[in-house]
Amino acid sequence: MSLVWIVVLPFVGSLCAAFVPSHSRNAEAWLAGAVAVACVAMTLQCYPQITEGEVLRETLQWAPGLGLDLVFRMDGFAWLFAMLVTVMGALVVLYARYYMSAQDPVPRFFSFLLAFMGAMLGVVLSGNLIQLVVFWELTSLTSFMLIAYWYHRADARHGARMALTVTAAGGLCLLAGVMILGRIAGSYDLDVVLASGELIRAHSWYLPALILVALGALTKSAQFPFHFWLPHAMAAPTPVSVYLHSATMVKAGVFLLVRLWPVLAGTDEWFWIIGSAGLCSLVLGAYMAIFQRDMKGVLAYSTISHLGLITLLLGLNSSLALIAAIFHIMSHATFKASLFMAAGIVDHETGTRDLSRLSGLYRAMPLTATLATVGAAAMAGVPLLNGFISKEMFFTETIFISGNAITRIGLPAMAVIWGIFSVAYSLRFILQVYFGPSATDLPRKPHEPPFWMLFPSALLVMTCLVVGMIPARAVGPYLDMAARSVLGPDMPFYSLAVWHGWNLPLIMSLAAMAGGVVLYRMLGKYQQGTAVVPLIDRFHLDGKLIFEFLLVKLDALAVWLTQWLSTERLQVQLLLLICAVFASALIPLSNGGLPRSNMSVAPVEPAFALMWLVGAACAIGAATQAKYHRLAALSLAGAAGLATCMTFVWFSAPDLALTQLIVEVVTLVLLLLGLRWLPPRYKSVDDKQVPLRVRLRARTRRLRDLVLAIIAGTGLAVLSYAVLTRQAVEGISPFFIENSLPLAGGANVINVILVDFRGFDTLGEITVLGIVALTVFALLRRFRPAPESMELPVQQRDQDGQTGALPPDPHALLPTGPMMLPGVIVQLLLPIAGMVAVFFLLRGHNEPGGGFVAGLIVATAVILQYLVGGTAWAESRTRIFPQYWIALGLLCALGAGLAAWLAARPFLSALTWHTVLPLIGELHLSTVMLFDIGVFLLVIGATVLILVALAHQSRRGHRKQGTAYVEPGAGLATAPTAQASETPAGTSAYASKEN
Repeated sequence: MSLVWIVVLPFVGSLCAAFVPSHSRNAEAWLAGAVAVACVAMTLQCYPQITEGEVLRETLQWAPGLGLDLVFRMDGFAWLFAMLVTVMGALVVLYARYYMSAQDPVPRFFSFLLAFMGAMLGVVLSGNLIQLVVFWELTSLTSFMLIAYWYHRADARHGARMALTVTAAGGLCLLAGVMILGRIAGSYDLDVVLASGELIRAHSWYLPALILVALGALTKSAQFPFHFWLPHAMAAPTPVSVYLHSATMVKAGVFLLVRLWPVLAGTDEWFWIIGSAGLCSLVLGAYMAIFQRDMKGVLAYSTISHLGLITLLLGLNSSLALIAAIFHIMSHATFKASLFMAAGIVDHETGTRDLSRLSGLYRAMPLTATLATVGAAAMAGVPLLNGFISKEMFFTETIFISGNAITRIGLPAMAVIWGIFSVAYSLRFILQVYFGPSATDLPRKPHEPPFWMLFPSALLVMTCLVVGMIPARAVGPYLDMAARSVLGPDMPFYSLAVWHGWNLPLIMSLAAMAGGVVLYRMLGKYQQGTAVVPLIDRFHLDGKLIFEFLLVKLDALAVWLTQWLSTERLQVQLLLLICAVFASALIPLSNGGLPRSNMSVAPVEPAFALMWLVGAACAIGAATQAKYHRLAALSLAGAAGLATCMTFVWFSAPDLALTQLIVEVVTLVLLLLGLRWLPPRYKSVDDKQVPLRVRLRARTRRLRDLVLAIIAGTGLAVLSYAVLTRQAVEGISPFFIENSLPLAGGANVINVILVDFRGFDTLGEITVLGIVALTVFALLRRFRPAPESMELPVQQRDQDGQTGALPPDPHALLPTGPMMLPGVIVQLLLPIAGMVAVFFLLRGHNEPGGGFVAGLIVATAVILQYLVGGTAWAESRTRIFPQYWIALGLLCALGAGLAAWLAARPFLSALTWHTVLPLIGELHLSTVMLFDIGVFLLVIGATVLILVALAHQSRRGHRKQGTAYVEPGAGLATAPTAQASETPAGTSAYASKEN
């Protein structure tokens, strides 16, 4: 389980970090650092097996029948990348401890940072393509949180939104791409897909799959034309830039290209799509980096350029180029992370990163300047540093590229131009900040940072030196292990020696360094910097402007579609919806109509036909009265629902009948409460005072709706008849009936399907139910009834017909009268209903019942408390906290699923225990019962929460008018001002929060 814990532990640490007090910076840092170091240790434990060529796999069953299991896989390349993620994470935690201010909400920072680490490790160690995409999108979400950490700043919010929009959209493209790959390979398992390279490249869907996967990778790695989001993400704190934008997140795209290289590479399409994007990013990023004023801006564009180098190497369809790309992934992470740390130190100690204001910092910060100089030299490709090895390998691959004269000459030329640009911006980054005259207008007096803040950068710079001087010994075994895991037996020979003699790559490297020095001197007049290059500005190639322009156009398109396809009138929306459904139903029938009936029709029972005639008459009456009398329409609709309930009884479906009956009662009451606050109807269009043109238009609309209703209703009836009179060739019903008792241990097939066979669907449904209840409550908290609906009914007015104070509580005036009887019954009904609900809950697995029905029974009893006693009376006697019931219900349902996970079973699998208790006998326990209890609790909470939201409208409405209003049972009327601030005793969290 070590692979699982490598991924899970950061998420556990993230949850723990979120609850640490905000002033405990040391505790937060120790927690995050311990998690990162533990992940490093667990990854190192896997090295002996990985170095022997093994591929470690750990599987947690999820949906084996669909091929969707949680698979964690580690080979040499994944091990190397996991080490990069975890080691860099530990160094960033140490650096962030001294960088972050005491006023910053540090728990939120470390919580998001650890969550991102877990998501990134999930991407690296995923052995299933769908699982990889899930973690991929999770990295986009957590990076959005980190970039927007200082959300009070507009640039942080805009940068985070841009990053999330681009990378999440790319993730959706990646999902479509991997689904195509899985479809071609016949499995989403990574090992199966990697072994199907020839099959995938020969398939007709290869090009769409390649384009979609490339969109996912290029957006994540900020490659042209999606490079514009990375510079704007620099609004994040520097530790975030160190971790996400130099070492991990932006590397996820090139990681994916390397991972799928055996599957997708080797074609002309791969060469032109991946290689072209890499080449454009290589040159454009280096060119733009020269003219940035912000230190992090220089590093951001240089990151785009170096990622373009890796992408171009991967696009060359060469095994040696792949090895060079893997080497540069690691090299770039070391020197770029150290340079980001140096930029953060300068900002931390001086208060600015503006290159036009910084100068001569070497005198005040000699250690920082030395480390930054070495890191920049590695970025420029100076000999005896790891960047030089990478550049030599890159130049070598561009020289030996095959193809026409344009690629054979143009590619090496562009590589030299890139080298010139990289030397120029590296020189500017160092000379303009640390050398020259001392700056005099800095916000703070510069000085060296604390030792432990400087230590991570020093360690990374030392790594650059060691790798640059003895590359074969320092990284040779790890590089060979990673490349061999990707290339397999096709591993070519390569050399990591520092000196290969006087050859063309060395001459190109020396020419690039000399050209970079000359270019830096020529561009001296730009050293004070402009934000963009004049050539770029002239053609308006600003990525941010293009992004904002596209967003504006997308919003305009949405508005146009809304105007044409939507309306504020509910009737028109229903018209469009019904037409769309009707058209969708006609499509399957266009190829030949319905098949012949293969079942005989049972004779019509007179009693059943009479019941349906009554139900149909009630439905027609409800539709007729809906225009004029809402209460009558609702009552008739309830009668039609009762006919449906009796139909279920007639066809021996007691579970459905019981559920339908309770649902009808609860729905009827809630709708009655809601109808109370709707405004009255307008004048009928049949009124002679209405203009003739309006009356004709209304009658035409009524006729149109009538025709549409008849057609749609008849069509649905025909389809229902066709389904009931045709036996399916292969149905799923026999499987459930045959396996309900032996596999799930329950005789009630309906309940077994809901809580066992399709428990995951039920979990999603109750989650949606909880969300709907919370949404209704949130909306109604801000809802204010129409003024005309606030008036008291005629029965509640005083003798003069005024809407003044209500008479005293009838319960208080007539303690022994007939009005006391409903209150007593209601008080007795609640515990009785609870007992009945528990009875149905416990018997639901084998007899009619279950958590849903039991929850509705309790909710009905609570509703009666409100109806008879009133809001204040009910809440003063019963402490109701529906939001806790919803949360507890979800926790119980999730607990049933997690229990199966802990037992190494598929999620939501049933676990059973049998025991014998004294005086009770044999006791059968199962996690299915825990799941059903979760449904029971959530249904109660959701229903009562909506009820509370509706019931409180009466209190809120009369307070709005300043009326001295008292619910029945709340005592005598009080002054309006006192009533406006009063909340009933024992109420839930709702009345106290009302506005």
